[in-house]
Amino acid sequence: MHIPNLENFLNNYSAFNKYPILKALAILIIYLLIAKVVDLLLDRVLKRLTSATKTTLDDKIIKLLHAPIFGTIILFGVLNAILIWKIPSPWNYIIPDTIKSFILLLWVIASLRIVGVISDISLSSLIHQGTTGKDIFLLLKNVIRVVIIVCGILWILSIWKVNLTPLFASAGIAGIAVALAAKDSLANFFGGISIFFDKAYQVGDYIILDSGERGEVVDIGIRSTRIKTRDDVLITIPNSIMANSKIINESAPIPRFRIRVPIGVAYGSDLKKVEQLLLKVAYDNPQVVKEPAARVRLREFADSSINFELLCWVSDPSLKGLTIHELLYAIYDIFEQNQIVIPFPQRDVHLYNEKT
Repeated sequence: MHIPNLENFLNNYSAFNKYPILKALAILIIYLLIAKVVDLLLDRVLKRLTSATKTTLDDKIIKLLHAPIFGTIILFGVLNAILIWKIPSPWNYIIPDTIKSFILLLWVIASLRIVGVISDISLSSLIHQGTTGKDIFLLLKNVIRVVIIVCGILWILSIWKVNLTPLFASAGIAGIAVALAAKDSLANFFGGISIFFDKAYQVGDYIILDSGERGEVVDIGIRSTRIKTRDDVLITIPNSIMANSKIINESAPIPRFRIRVPIGVAYGSDLKKVEQLLLKVAYDNPQVVKEPAARVRLREFADSSINFELLCWVSDPSLKGLTIHELLYAIYDIFEQNQIVIPFPQRDVHLYNEKT
C-alpha cells in the first residue's frame, strides 16, 4: 500500500530532506491517521449498514476484518517509513520481509476465522433443516483451511525468496503416490462431494436403489451412504457407487407421495357406486391428503373382474405401507356392507358317473 506523491510532497520541505528520520516519522503518522479514519468508517458506517440486514454473517465478517485492515495499514506505514529511512544492510531486507510476513499472517488468520464463521452458520442451518452432507461439509471446511495455510506458507517462503521448485517436485511425487494408494477412498470422497452439490437426495429422503432396495437415507458420510430399509436393516453403499447409479427419490421434488391401490369387482356391479365408495374410503383416511384429491380409474375388463385403481397421496413416503394396509381393510369392509362382490379365481369341477 503506497500513497502516490506522498514522498514528493514531503520533499518540498527542507527539514524532511535534511533528516530522513523525520520524513519516515511523518509518513508513519499519516498512515496512523488513515488507519484511524478507516477504523471510524468501519465502526460508524459499515456496522450500521450490516446491522440493518437480517443475517448476522455480515456483522461477524466486518468484526473479523476490523483488526487485519487496521493492522495492515499501520504495518504498511511502518514498511514505507523504513524504506524511506534507508536503514543499513542486512536490516533493509530483513525488516521489510518480516513486516510483509506479519501482514500475510494477519490475513491468513482472518481468512481462517471467516471460513470458520461461515461454516458454523451454514452448518447450524444444515442441522436445523436436517439437510444432507454435515460431515462432508465439515471435511470441506477443513480442506479449505488446509489450502489457506499451505498457500500462506508458500507465500511467506516466496517473500523470503526461498526456492520452491524442489518443494513442488516433492509434493508432486507424494501426490501421485497418495493417489495410487488411496484411489478407492478418493473415489468415494469425490462421489460424496458430487452427491452433496447435486443434492440428488438428502438425509430423511426415501429412495429406491438400482438393485430394488427401498429405504430412508439416514446418513451421508465421507465414504459411504447409509440407508435403513422398512425391515430396519441398514445398508451401506460406497459413495462412488451411489454417484454413478440410477436412484429413484420418492421424497423429491416434494415429500408428498402417491400410492396406488388396485381393486377388482365382479361383473354386474354398480360401477358408479364402486367409485363413490372408493373415494369415500380415501377421504375418511387421516393419512391421505385432501389436496390433491383422491381419484379412481377404471383400468381393465379382466377375465374374472372389472379392475379399478384408487390413486391418492400421503404426506410422506414412510406412510405408504401403513396407508395401503388401512385402505385395503376399509375397502373390504365397505364393499361387504354394500354388497359389492370382490371376485376371485375359481374353477368348477364336474364329475360324471360313466356306466361301465
